[in-house]
Amino acid sequence: MYLEHVNLVVADMDAMLDFYRAAFPHWRVRDEGHSEWYGKPRKWVHFGDDENYLALSDHGEGENRDLKGHSVGLAHFAYVVDNLDAVVARLNNAGYAIAKPGATEPFRKNVYFVDPAGFEVEFVEYLSDIPAERNLNRDALQPAAQGDAQ
Repeated sequence: MYLEHVNLVVADMDAMLDFYRAAFPHWRVRDEGHSEWYGKPRKWVHFGDDENYLALSDHGEGENRDLKGHSVGLAHFAYVVDNLDAVVARLNNAGYAIAKPGATEPFRKNVYFVDPAGFEVEFVEYLSDIPAERNLNRDALQPAAQGDAQ
């Protein structure tokens, strides 16, 4: 099983394509068209590679949720990359800044950007092939505090 696509409703399709082209230069427009979504016309684009893609629809209205708030909704989504430094360099060169640095962890490095539609996007590079290490956090490596071990 794998996640094939995420469908994002956006206001500026071109800005979104610019951001994701900078992050993933090998991605391409797989398909595109026009349709109606619950009574509203929209243009849609499938942008990705042969395995995964973003479905972007251009009929967005209003603002995305406050990423620092606690309202129900999408907090972020993440892409595993082979070379985090290269992704960051491409995005920085295209004018995008890191929104939030990742935590210092022994088996992964990560950063967060906010795309033009206001979605927080994590890029993570794992430094281990062992699944238990990949998601291990620093707190798990610390000995239990005196009152915690019971």
